[in-house]
Amino acid sequence: MNKKTICVIGLGYIGLPTAALLASNGYSVVGVDLNAYAVDTINQGRIHIVEPDLDAFVRSAVTAGRLKAFTTPQAADIYMVCVPTPFHEGEGIPQPNIDYVLAATRSIAGFIKPGDLVILESTSPVGTTAAMAEVLQEAGVDVGQVNMAYCPERVLPGKIMTELVENDRVVGGLTPEATKVVGEFYRTFVHGAVLETEAKTAEMCKLTENSFRDVNIAFANELSMICAKEGIDVWDLIQLANRHPRVSILQPGAGVGGHCIAVDPWFIVARDPENAKLIRTAREVNNHKTAWAIDQIKIAAADSTARTGRKAKIACLGLAFKPDIDDLRESPAVHIAQSLQGQGYEIIAVEPNIEEHTSFKLVELSDALRTADVVVVLVKHRQFLDLQVKRKLAELTVLDFCGVTA
Repeated sequence: MNKKTICVIGLGYIGLPTAALLASNGYSVVGVDLNAYAVDTINQGRIHIVEPDLDAFVRSAVTAGRLKAFTTPQAADIYMVCVPTPFHEGEGIPQPNIDYVLAATRSIAGFIKPGDLVILESTSPVGTTAAMAEVLQEAGVDVGQVNMAYCPERVLPGKIMTELVENDRVVGGLTPEATKVVGEFYRTFVHGAVLETEAKTAEMCKLTENSFRDVNIAFANELSMICAKEGIDVWDLIQLANRHPRVSILQPGAGVGGHCIAVDPWFIVARDPENAKLIRTAREVNNHKTAWAIDQIKIAAADSTARTGRKAKIACLGLAFKPDIDDLRESPAVHIAQSLQGQGYEIIAVEPNIEEHTSFKLVELSDALRTADVVVVLVKHRQFLDLQVKRKLAELTVLDFCGVTA
């Protein structure tokens, strides 16, 4: 199967690592992205995102001639769709937006031939793989001759190149034959188990995994707000409670971000709002935690102004949605900083994993700690865990939403 050509559509945080990994396993890979800068960067053997070890994989694949990037789809034998699946903004329950998936499907319709594999990896609402088949059918493709399946990634940013290989995968085809053939393809580069099911179950499995995490994070976030009101150290409380042999409470934060956990539960809620009560409540709790954090920061800023007689400068430590990455998608830290800035507060932003931001002038950590009146720790980056930094934080007015000072 390694003689097959693979077209990976979407060269972001999942598509590019997948393309580079496949190329390293001997496949000829063409990557497609609408972002011309990303395409040019990749063709130079460099990367446009931050992910450990990815640069070496891309450089090696491009140098060997096994990975090339384009802005338009190319003919292949296997098509992998790794494009964003956001939701439509508006009143009420957020509705899934699969426009990018369907557009990607239309873009490859003219290339597809009998026996090809068409695989959706984007986290998607139940029924999306079937919707892709309908798009291809409308374009004149005999989908009965094509192996279509859903196989979501299960990776942790910062460990993607390892987990793409080691983690178990779930493959769900639109037909039993598609499940078998696509499963065999993944077994050529995945060392974990490749578990076979049907498309709707695979789609729901990915949403279930992320909703499970969202519910558990919501418990920790809700607990942190209750403890703040009671004057209880939530970090100490969780450490003590977790000594129970059947208790494992997660760590609270400033909310929940990223393109998965902060988004995917809404795909379940939107499809069945009558029964998805707990999942919806968890989403609302985690969103409320971010609003609550903004209120706490404003109170601390007002106290600072009362003491000094001048407007408080607020240092926001971290903008990414989780530690030690450059991914800002759906980041509660960004939302907090932008909300405060929009309300007239002076924001000093520190994010060691990016070089610039459209909304904030980024500063060095040492400068922020020297000039800020209120320091807000929003992301548990390793740079903030340095012993000297923690000693400096102990001397300042600090609101720690992620346990750096605990």
